[in-house]
Amino acid sequence: MTSKQRAYLKSLAMKIDPIYNIGKGSISPELVQGVRDALEARELIKVGVLQNCMDDPKELANVLAERTRSQVVQVIGKKIVLYKESKNHKRIELPKAGK
Repeated sequence: MTSKQRAYLKSLAMKIDPIYNIGKGSISPELVQGVRDALEARELIKVGVLQNCMDDPKELANVLAERTRSQVVQVIGKKIVLYKESKNHKRIELPKAGK
């Protein structure tokens, strides 16, 4: 992902609310499946990390991205933004790589 594409996704992510929250239980198989389904439907999602979760949001983002085969767009404080191109519900047209 180029920096231009990342910047574009960040601008889209500013307008969306978290659809999942990670709490004390951290990352469960159900959460991973839910995030996977949401990514297929929406392509770009935001996940919140609650105060009672002791794990580092950056580590959680990497684990979630790995398990859902998505990309971490950004982690700001306790918010994680993930992107994965949808096979059936393509909505987001990324800027072309290059100049």
